Amino acid sequence: MNLKKNDQSVTILIVDDELSVRDSLTKWFIEDGYRADAAADAEEALRKLKPGVWDIIFLDIKLPGMDGMELQQRIKGIDPNATIIMITAYATVDTAVKSLKEGAHDYVTKPVDPDYLSHLVANVVKQRQLLSENIQLKERIQELYEIDQIVGDSPAIQKVFELIKTVAPTDTSVMIRGESGTGKELIARAIHSNSSRRFFPIITVNCGGLTEGLTESEFFGHEKGAFTGALYRRKGKFEMANGGTIFLDEVGNIDMKAQTDLLRVIETKQFTRVGGDDIIEVDFRLICATNRDLELAVKEGRFREDLYYRLNVFSISIPPLRERRSDIVLLCNYFLKKLASSINKPAAGFSPEAVERLKNHDWRGNVRELRNAVERAIVVAKGPTITLDDLPIPPSSEAAAEDSSLEAVESVHIKSVLEQMGWNITRSAEMLGIDRATLYSKIKKYGLRK
Repeated sequence: MNLKKNDQSVTILIVDDELSVRDSLTKWFIEDGYRADAAADAEEALRKLKPGVWDIIFLDIKLPGMDGMELQQRIKGIDPNATIIMITAYATVDTAVKSLKEGAHDYVTKPVDPDYLSHLVANVVKQRQLLSENIQLKERIQELYEIDQIVGDSPAIQKVFELIKTVAPTDTSVMIRGESGTGKELIARAIHSNSSRRFFPIITVNCGGLTEGLTESEFFGHEKGAFTGALYRRKGKFEMANGGTIFLDEVGNIDMKAQTDLLRVIETKQFTRVGGDDIIEVDFRLICATNRDLELAVKEGRFREDLYYRLNVFSISIPPLRERRSDIVLLCNYFLKKLASSINKPAAGFSPEAVERLKNHDWRGNVRELRNAVERAIVVAKGPTITLDDLPIPPSSEAAAEDSSLEAVESVHIKSVLEQMGWNITRSAEMLGIDRATLYSKIKKYGLRK
């Protein structure tokens, strides 16, 4: 259905019992650059009709034998994508209108005006082209969802796949649990992209980065002048997610007031902007994620119990990478292929020694740490094969051999992440799942240096 005017891939069939009409229309369309043919009756038209052969069919209502109305139904059964335009005399306009109700695109009256006909066909071609582009766009969107796919064939990750397939078609709230770096947002996007909301946005809110005073404005937006610095009206995340999905990452970090506000909008699907009076209604699907023990937080009074039950309708737990080591090589090869292309460096694979090092590493930062390790290895590698020297990870079992205490293991891991991130404190803290202040404290505690 790749249509454009003056392109002979656009095909037109004229079905009319008048020879003069068939000849004139065929001539006009060929001069306009289309491929055109004609049939004198329904029987001849049906012989020429095959799915996908004709883009536009002009169909006379008054035909010998089978009339145009019955032929229209037959055509729709054979090729529902064909655009049918009825041809009628003035006396049968009512019949033509009836045909529109049964799926015809339009009708023209005799005698036919060549200029009007040319304009009509051009519009049909444009509409079909837009429809084709829309279909292709949706297919492309679906492909994009599949590019950043979840990789693994271990039983643990296969169970996650099954849970995604089960819950995605519903509007049920989902809580995703897992350590930092396990891919909780990727799971949320997979759920969204396999739901009926996939052509609407998924809006992510990093609850761990919200301060107490800004949470309400971030969630619900604000009116101009609502507070100092509010120079204009701003939509909140829930309003932006209307029709789609809102993903609350690290939801366990929000304060008690924000928990109350969140519970209210979940229950009513309504809110008002900060500084505003208008009630705004929203339609959203809620997915949240946490690496905290929310049950303990509820028990200690740090998290509302009623909100917890609203969020935890359907739970998906993502296993840490160390519990699905059979997926490590698959992930390494996936990231190697993906990242080598974006970095524009040749990368053929990993040496056997590098594979063993990758498989035996603890990966406290999980899939995120693994991805960064592969990316750095590609950058520093001198050849197409990733070797031990290219990997930013020490043989952790040997590094802690003399002291296997928790602090020794933690010290080795933190130093490994810091070196992997080029001692970028912000990125290292993100990978480790801690804040910058805690990371600085641990660097000082263990006497870590570049």
